[in-house]
Amino acid sequence: MEDSARATPAESTELPNGAVEQEQEPESAHAAETPAPAAAAAEEEEDDVVEAGPTRSEIAGDSEANAAMGAEGEASRPFTMRELLGELKDGGGEAPAAAAAGRSGVVEGNGIGSAGAEGASQDSLQFSSHHDVAMDLINSVTGVDEEGRSRQRILSFAAKRYISAIERNPEDPDACYNWALVLQESADNVDPDSNSSKDSLLEEACKKYAEATRLCPTLYDAYYNWAIAIADRAKMRGRTKEAEELWKQAIMNYDKAVQLNWNSPQALNNWGLGLQELSAIVPARDKQTIIKTAISKFRSAIQLQFDFHRAIYNLGTVLYGLAEDTMRSAGPDVSPNDLYSQSAIYVAAAHALKPNYSVYRSALRLVRSMLPLPYLKAGYLTAPPADNTIAPHKHWERSQFILNHEGLQQADVAESPTGKPTGHTGRNKKYIKVAVADIVSVSACSDLTLPPGAGLCIDTIHGPLFLVADTWESLDGWLDAIRLVYTIFARGKSDVLAGIITG
Repeated sequence: MEDSARATPAESTELPNGAVEQEQEPESAHAAETPAPAAAAAEEEEDDVVEAGPTRSEIAGDSEANAAMGAEGEASRPFTMRELLGELKDGGGEAPAAAAAGRSGVVEGNGIGSAGAEGASQDSLQFSSHHDVAMDLINSVTGVDEEGRSRQRILSFAAKRYISAIERNPEDPDACYNWALVLQESADNVDPDSNSSKDSLLEEACKKYAEATRLCPTLYDAYYNWAIAIADRAKMRGRTKEAEELWKQAIMNYDKAVQLNWNSPQALNNWGLGLQELSAIVPARDKQTIIKTAISKFRSAIQLQFDFHRAIYNLGTVLYGLAEDTMRSAGPDVSPNDLYSQSAIYVAAAHALKPNYSVYRSALRLVRSMLPLPYLKAGYLTAPPADNTIAPHKHWERSQFILNHEGLQQADVAESPTGKPTGHTGRNKKYIKVAVADIVSVSACSDLTLPPGAGLCIDTIHGPLFLVADTWESLDGWLDAIRLVYTIFARGKSDVLAGIITG
């Protein structure tokens, strides 16, 4: 948790069948702008900037594939507000409005709320006994090592300051919020074998978050961390009805946090993780709808931050799980191969952005063969003639395109990943080719001058190129894939991606 500022969202990542955790935190806004911090040694934790924040739990998958895709939890845990602020301190991005505004006078000052001592009312007497219960809970926590015990002493000291502030001014939302952070941090410091103590601390933290949001309904950070605390409680209950209700509450709070701060990829990522957890509990008839919503949240997080490798990986895990479900339940006319291939693209991209992270390496070994090697993506797009990009519709034709670390190009017969004729049999025919270094932007477009379908515009230094995907759903896959290849190029990691797809 955070003493001098609100804690921030945490994140999660794991692969198959909902093997991700529940929260995550923000990183830089555009992959192409700021180089990602260099990854440390092969076995180090995933987030280089995360230092002292509370470690949120991770979620293992149900199958051996799930275990291989995300068993090592750092990737699939939530982003906390403390981690976000730590990353911002190291230059990782911009602070959310609430955190940047610094509603933490209670923390930095003398532990007293905005109202003076004379502002205390009879309500403060009602708070006292309840605070005593929470304080007793904190004092009962003993760190598992010397560092943990030292941390607990600091938390106990901070708790007393916030109690004092609330007793002086029960209407101070900052004091309630910071008090909740202390309780939540104390829960992370509990002995792993003491679930009851941890749950009690988290329950108290949730009450304080509820009070803080009652006093200040626009407190984004409180909704965010409240959702994390609820999710941690849900994880302790397995796949029970009680856990289902807690996941729904956590999701509602992530929804509220995103309403208050739409520009938060961490909140969207955590929201997707919560939905992924919920999908493993609800009846089968409701699962598909929830999974599709989770996919949309992960995709929205990536669109806000193209190099958000945790959300990229999480999207790969949820697609992998969907492919597994499709294989088990669908009829013979439905193939999960496209889903497996999509999943592999996101896992490969996450690994390219964070090559030293062991979780991504393990997952990549499982899914690499599902890529259309030696390419990252292959599929069909409708395109104009290469020498006349404004040709009438009747001259446009549907043909196969391939994407690798170097760029996007129209495949001829010799290069076709399937080895089947693509319609380009003329030896003198020109083919469309877009080098990744030439790309300026990639976007969907609805242009009446284009043939029917889902329009795609690739703006390059040589001018725009318009293509048409078969469906809007397939367009999402092309948009993500091209953006990820460009982001990896901008981060200076194209050689890693090349190694993945060329072997």
